[in-house]
Amino acid sequence: MGEPDPLASAFFARQKKWQPELLALREIFLSTALTETLKWYKPCYTFEGRNIAALAGLKDHCWILFFKGALLKDPQGILQKAGENSQSARVINFTSVPQIKKLKRVLHSYVQEAIAAEQTGLKVMFEKSEDRVLPDELLAAFAQTPGLQQAFSVLTPGRQRGYFLHFGQAKQSSTRSARIAKCTAAILQGRGLQERNGKR
Repeated sequence: MGEPDPLASAFFARQKKWQPELLALREIFLSTALTETLKWYKPCYTFEGRNIAALAGLKDHCWILFFKGALLKDPQGILQKAGENSQSARVINFTSVPQIKKLKRVLHSYVQEAIAAEQTGLKVMFEKSEDRVLPDELLAAFAQTPGLQQAFSVLTPGRQRGYFLHFGQAKQSSTRSARIAKCTAAILQGRGLQERNGKR
């Protein structure tokens, strides 16, 4: 059984929408060997320091995001790409507590499979050899911000490289998250890291 993280508890207490659903999902994660923490201002569940999944509430639904969901077999067919071009992250959307309760055993098995994938060192095989491994913080931002992944994918290679270097130079997750948040508007506008408004 996992221990509730005080910062995550504060997050759940603040939720005005989807709170019952998020708490139901939290209960499932706390029944596993995962460690609860707060990253990117969202509850995140890790195994030996490695990110497994995160929770979030959006406008029309709440979700679980599996950072390496592409590795899961998904016999129930409930995993969806976090974005149109997502190669690694997968999400499951929820709109009610009964929906979550119905899938409780399935979700628990998916979590166990994700843990096993980390233990055995499985890696997501990206379609292009030149693709960089996206930081978890950027994957979370893609899932959280509509259109961000598509906007990033159509940036020129040079602009993408500039952002990768900028994000990657940060040693702490919180710093990477802050940098991504600060750059989100520019990415959505198709601008590079050093480009001003109106300059493309």
